[in-house]
Amino acid sequence: MEIKEVTVIEAYKEELASLFQTVVADGASMNYLHPMSDETAISYWNSVLSEHVRLFIGLIDGQIAGTVQLHYSDKENGQHRAEIAKLMTCTKARRQGVARKLLQYAEQAAKQDGKTLLLLDMEKEGPANRLYQSEGYVLFGEVPDFAQDAFGTYLAGNFYYKTIK
Repeated sequence: MEIKEVTVIEAYKEELASLFQTVVADGASMNYLHPMSDETAISYWNSVLSEHVRLFIGLIDGQIAGTVQLHYSDKENGQHRAEIAKLMTCTKARRQGVARKLLQYAEQAAKQDGKTLLLLDMEKEGPANRLYQSEGYVLFGEVPDFAQDAFGTYLAGNFYYKTIK
């Protein structure tokens, strides 16, 4: 798998939108409800990049197999931290290590940028909990009814951190 940073969204926008819609349709809690319209998905990707967001994609045979984002804090006293966000894997690439490789790549990018603390949240019962724990993320809290899944059901959220140096 090849991992690339995306700095101009246009070349990947349609494929990213399709991936996002598929992940939401599968029930992932990604801040959007099913069905996710083409307009909503495209609008999201049109607005995602900023000075505080780095976007990485994993490519297999030239096709997007997954994506992850680093959201850098814009707070003066939070310049040492980043949030792992929107880690997604396409259906046919699941259980092949794509998410793990993307997560590790994002961690290295954050480390190279001088970040020492990574944060993330996810649904309590989500399958990625095992991934994050196996990569050294520490569960520090749970909030009941934190977010809705793609179908409107309220779910508890798990909150993790990882110190990198």
